[in-house]
Amino acid sequence: MREKLSRKGTGRDRAGVRRRKAWSVTKIAIATAIAAFFAILFLMPIILTITNSFMAGSEISANYGSVFATNESGGKVYISEKVNLKFIPDMVSFSQYITVLFKSPDYLLKFWNSVILVVPIVVFQLLVASLASFGFARYRGRIREIIFFAYIILMLMPYQVTLVPNYLVSDWLNILDTNWAIWLPGIISPFAVFLLTKFMRRIPDSVIEAAQIDGAGEWKIYTKICMPLCKGAICSAAILVFIDYWNMVEQPLILMTDAEKHPLSVFLSKINAGEIGLAFAVATIYMVPSLLIFLYGEEYLVDGITYQGGIKG
Repeated sequence: MREKLSRKGTGRDRAGVRRRKAWSVTKIAIATAIAAFFAILFLMPIILTITNSFMAGSEISANYGSVFATNESGGKVYISEKVNLKFIPDMVSFSQYITVLFKSPDYLLKFWNSVILVVPIVVFQLLVASLASFGFARYRGRIREIIFFAYIILMLMPYQVTLVPNYLVSDWLNILDTNWAIWLPGIISPFAVFLLTKFMRRIPDSVIEAAQIDGAGEWKIYTKICMPLCKGAICSAAILVFIDYWNMVEQPLILMTDAEKHPLSVFLSKINAGEIGLAFAVATIYMVPSLLIFLYGEEYLVDGITYQGGIKG
């Protein structure tokens, strides 16, 4: 009798385990399906832009011409026709890329304007931020904490709030309509300082003390201890800063009146109205640097954001 009861109990336990495993697998499948749905939904604009960049201009106008239609006074008109979203072109054409890369140098000029504006900001902002963060992390005091708190307040403010002061300061320095009007506010931006300071403060004091016992000065501690340990955070800051300034629009529009110096991010909004087909090709080219940097530095980005200790085991 006891053996029968024990067998029934064992059978019930096994059935319960199977039900729990089945429910666990079902939950994972549902979560995967939901994640895949949203991933496809978010990737659709990128896929649409890339595939449509290989369409002929006539095909793009036939599919999306009504979206950009205007009346005689230049205003938008009511769209009575359905827009045809096509992901696969009827015939693959490289005419738009040929126009962008060879026939219309304006697009490449704007692309290099973006590079010239963004790369110095990324390099020198990280240089300034690493030095400032080392000071905030190594030396504590009321004045330094007040300054760091001011950095946080400035970081929380949207750029539109500080745009007018930046304009006034740039006008006072007589650097309006020059690259310095974009470079200087970007180089001293507080975001990288905040990120690196929080990261450096996680470095154990025992590591710094061991270096000091070995005779290392502040410069050696900065270059040999802090910088190697903060590699992930520096790469994360570089990726985020690059993407942020690569897509800037307000700063060049306000601080640079010369359209020839505007980056491609500003120029994209202008070509959409007149040359619909080229917009897809230019947008695809414009996405390439951001995608390559993200794919190359994805491991560093995740490592820099999720890393919680000073030293990995």
